[in-house]
Amino acid sequence: MLSLDQALQQMLNALPAPDAGQTEILTLMAAQNRICAEDICSPINVPSFDNSAMDGYAVRIADLADGQPLPIAGKSFAGTPFNADLPAKSAVRIMTGAMIPLGCDAVIMQEQAEIDADGKVRFNADVKAAIKTGQNIRREGEDVKRGEVVLQQGAKLTAVSLPLLASLGIEQLRVFKRVKVALISTGDELISVGKPLKAGQIYDTNRFAVQLMLQKWGCEILDYGILPDDEALFEQKFNQAQQQADLVITSGGVSVGEADFTKTVLEKLGQVNFWKLAIKPGKPFAFGKLENAWFCGLPGNPVSALVTFYQLVQPVLARLSGFSQWQKPIQLQAISSAPLKKAVGRLDFQRGFYHVNDDGQIEVRAVGFQGSHLFSAFVASNCFIVLERERGNVAIGEHVIIEPFDTTLN
Repeated sequence: MLSLDQALQQMLNALPAPDAGQTEILTLMAAQNRICAEDICSPINVPSFDNSAMDGYAVRIADLADGQPLPIAGKSFAGTPFNADLPAKSAVRIMTGAMIPLGCDAVIMQEQAEIDADGKVRFNADVKAAIKTGQNIRREGEDVKRGEVVLQQGAKLTAVSLPLLASLGIEQLRVFKRVKVALISTGDELISVGKPLKAGQIYDTNRFAVQLMLQKWGCEILDYGILPDDEALFEQKFNQAQQQADLVITSGGVSVGEADFTKTVLEKLGQVNFWKLAIKPGKPFAFGKLENAWFCGLPGNPVSALVTFYQLVQPVLARLSGFSQWQKPIQLQAISSAPLKKAVGRLDFQRGFYHVNDDGQIEVRAVGFQGSHLFSAFVASNCFIVLERERGNVAIGEHVIIEPFDTTLN
């Protein structure tokens, strides 16, 4: 059996990143959660001029040497700068964000100033002794310099990064096109959610769950519904799907003993590897290249389908979408607050709930039964408890690794 890391590495080695022909230009408002297709360089300096970090008085430090109060030559407001020549030994009343008058080299905050009876501003000796060149001044280009790369190709465009581009005056940008995913469920026993169950039937929760996760990835979803165990129809629909999509995802039909024609049809359309993975749940998994699309075959059991999507299909989507900042799920060390059952031989992803105890330590416990057909435990879970392949049962107080769920499952 392949380890999870071996399978993932084989998949990523086979997958290409999108090229320039798979891009489009969008406005900033339409680009949220899309992937940047090129490095974005700033066309301007930010700030674009020296400005005040405080409400106060802009001065020339040299004018403070004789200790005399300074007449106020004018005012500088944000958007309405002081544009006149600054007379010798004078100051300018200035507000936060306002342009620094030419010749001024410091700003003294208003709390450190006094206005005398003649309307002049006076600063005490301690303030004048401590003042430094550039005090309370935000310099041009201090935040971003013209020509600086502010977003790299492959970055996700978010509510944080898009306002940065707006602050630079960038109105539109080039992004990678959304990944088109064809979604197919297989099996005569499946019925769509909302229809009455007949004897021997079960609801197709896998396609529903995967569709929800694909939506969070911003994919364009082509839902082909449920295919019965009919080889001719299966080949027809599969061929149609792989011509329209970048990635075809199926649920069911990849286990030993399931419909033999699944493998036969897939091999007609390309090269697909049917793997046995050394993970639990999620042993059966298929991956390969069809004529026009990539293929991922998920197990039929609901928990197995979700685990393999989470661990293996997400990095595939990241590569195909051009998202270069994808990382493996974060792993943390935790203390098991209850015994865990584990058989040696496969990497085990148990559904768990973790919290931080009064001593600041992370504790975790398994939630519900761990069968691969039992989905209800996910609702009360917030992490996977990841138990090593050669590990056996876990006693109370032993350390384990957990993977907190990311936004795909939250």
